[in-house]
Amino acid sequence: MTYLHQFIYGIYPYIALAIFLFGSLARFEREQYTWKSDSSQMLHRGNLRTGNILFHLGILGLFFGHLVGLLTPVIVWDTIGITHSVKQMIAMVAGGIFGTLCMLGLLILLHRRLTDPRISAVTKTGDKVLLLWIFITLGLGLSTIFESANHSDGHMMVLLMTWAQHIVTFRGDAAEFIVAAPLLFKLHLFMGLSLFVIFPFTRLVHVWSGFASVTYISRAWQLVRPR
Repeated sequence: MTYLHQFIYGIYPYIALAIFLFGSLARFEREQYTWKSDSSQMLHRGNLRTGNILFHLGILGLFFGHLVGLLTPVIVWDTIGITHSVKQMIAMVAGGIFGTLCMLGLLILLHRRLTDPRISAVTKTGDKVLLLWIFITLGLGLSTIFESANHSDGHMMVLLMTWAQHIVTFRGDAAEFIVAAPLLFKLHLFMGLSLFVIFPFTRLVHVWSGFASVTYISRAWQLVRPR
């Protein structure tokens, strides 16, 4: 295991998560007026609705799929009788479906944003970098499905799960588990981790507001004028 591998997959995840958390807190504290999704609906609707629905449905499915798939202990799957090969097949099918939906939505949004003169004129460089980064990360993720087909026993999937679980439990040997992982998986992991780094500096911060919006369910009515 080289020092570079140890740094990227053993140390860099903590750097990325620290920037993700504290960067988001700093932006909320200092630049609340920039805390928005920068919607371009007023300029041109086009295929915004279709692209938006496909993109968000796909990316939310991928997020929660990765969350459950990587962080659920292996013993849980063994206890309920789901073999490693079956779990991998479920991950490949679900990842393929949600990944394809996300990619279709992203392509629609990219085409709309880059080809419409009015929208392109107000699109920031950071937005273009973000969309391109998500596109590459998503493309790599979809490509790993074909690579996973060469490891149908689920062993590589278990190693990736073990890596993720050792990272979140602050164990220093996490990087060792994916030394032999194919380059495609490593690139996807690096690009995915780097999304956490750029998150606080882009429109992605509105994701926090999306998750926080569930608190409105339990809020009392706003009293505008007493009777």
